[in-house]
Amino acid sequence: MKLLIKLTINSFLFSLLLFSTLTAQDNSTQPNSGSDTTFVMQKSPWGAVARSAILPGLGQFYNESYWKIPVIWGFAGWFIYEWINNNDLYKTNGDLYIQTGEEFYRTYRDFYRDQRDNFTLYLALVYLLNLIDAYVDAHLYDFNIQEDISTGAMRMNFRYNF
Repeated sequence: MKLLIKLTINSFLFSLLLFSTLTAQDNSTQPNSGSDTTFVMQKSPWGAVARSAILPGLGQFYNESYWKIPVIWGFAGWFIYEWINNNDLYKTNGDLYIQTGEEFYRTYRDFYRDQRDNFTLYLALVYLLNLIDAYVDAHLYDFNIQEDISTGAMRMNFRYNF
């Protein structure tokens, strides 16, 4: 439980630092070399990452990928539930091992500790994938592929603001 609290506090402090650093930068314009036009991204990739770092799923909301939010929260919720369940079983079997000295309680205690630690890694992986997805989705927000109805061929469009 202390590890989860420590991990949560550290990720909050990291996200707060990241958000304050990234919001001070202006990454919204990128000049095209050899052209009179300037491409203006509609969404800031680092802004999406900062939002997702503060609250997982907030970057997906910013990128208007609303269907991804319940997926992220579902996986995170399931992993937190399993972490708590395995931690409770770890403590229970640890107490039984101390009281009785039976070897199989120690084996169960070690098993549930390992399972709890695995779910900690799974939760960290979901958090990291949430950040990566927000970054990539913001980069691809302006990228558009549509089918040309007259020819049936695919075409790519880029949006430029003049």
